[in-house]
Amino acid sequence: MARRRSLKKFLASKTGATLASRLVAILLRGIGRTWRVVYEGPDPFTTREGPHLGAFWHRNALIAAYLFRDRGYSVPVSRSRDGDLITGLLLALGYTMPPRGSSTRGGAAALRAVVRMVEEGTTISIQTDGPLGPPRVSKHGMVSLARRTGKPITPLAMSAQPCIQFGSWDGTLLPWPFARVVCRFGPPIEVSTEATPEEEDDARAELDRVLNQLTDEVDAACGLIDPRRPSGP
Repeated sequence: MARRRSLKKFLASKTGATLASRLVAILLRGIGRTWRVVYEGPDPFTTREGPHLGAFWHRNALIAAYLFRDRGYSVPVSRSRDGDLITGLLLALGYTMPPRGSSTRGGAAALRAVVRMVEEGTTISIQTDGPLGPPRVSKHGMVSLARRTGKPITPLAMSAQPCIQFGSWDGTLLPWPFARVVCRFGPPIEVSTEATPEEEDDARAELDRVLNQLTDEVDAACGLIDPRRPSGP
C-alpha cells in the first residue's frame, strides 16, 4: 500500500508526469507502427490548405494522437492532474503546447487561446464529448470555435480490430499490435460567423448525428459493438 502511494505521489510530480508521458509516447509510437491503417473519405488535412478543425469522440484519443502525430497540431487539454500527463504525451508526440481548459474548468480562457491559435495557422482537434461525458454527446466548444473562426468542422471517427476497449466513461480504444485501424472522414460542417444560439444548437446536433453515424459505420466494419452508443436514430 505504501509503495502504491509512493508511485501515485511520484506520478503527480512534474518529473514523474514527464517520464510517464515520454514512456507512453514511446510505447504508442512502437505499437502504432505495426497498425494497418485505412483512411476513408475526403481528408482535408492533406488535400486542403489549413488550418483545420477536427472533431472526434473522446474514446479515440489514443488512436488520433498517433495518427496525427508530428504535424504541429494542437488539442485542448483539461486543467486536471490527468491533463498534465496528457499534455506531456502530446508534446512527446510532436503536438504544439495545448491550451488548458475544458467545459468544467477554464473553458472561456481556453476557447480564446484556441481561437488565437487557429488565427495564427494551427490546426485544432477537439474530443467534443470530453472531458467527462456523457459519451458521444458534444459540448458547445467546437461549434463556438467554428463560429468564431469561420472554419468548417471536419468530423472523423476511428475504430480497430482487434482492440482493447477500456471500462472508462468514454470506452477508450487501444488497438492491439498489427490491428486493422479504420479512420473515416465525414463531410465538413459549416457554422456561420453570424450564427444565432439556436443555429449553433442545430449545428451541434448535426455534428453529433454525423459523428455517431461515422462511428457506427467504422465499428461495424471492425466488428466492434460500443455499449455507449446513444439510443435513438
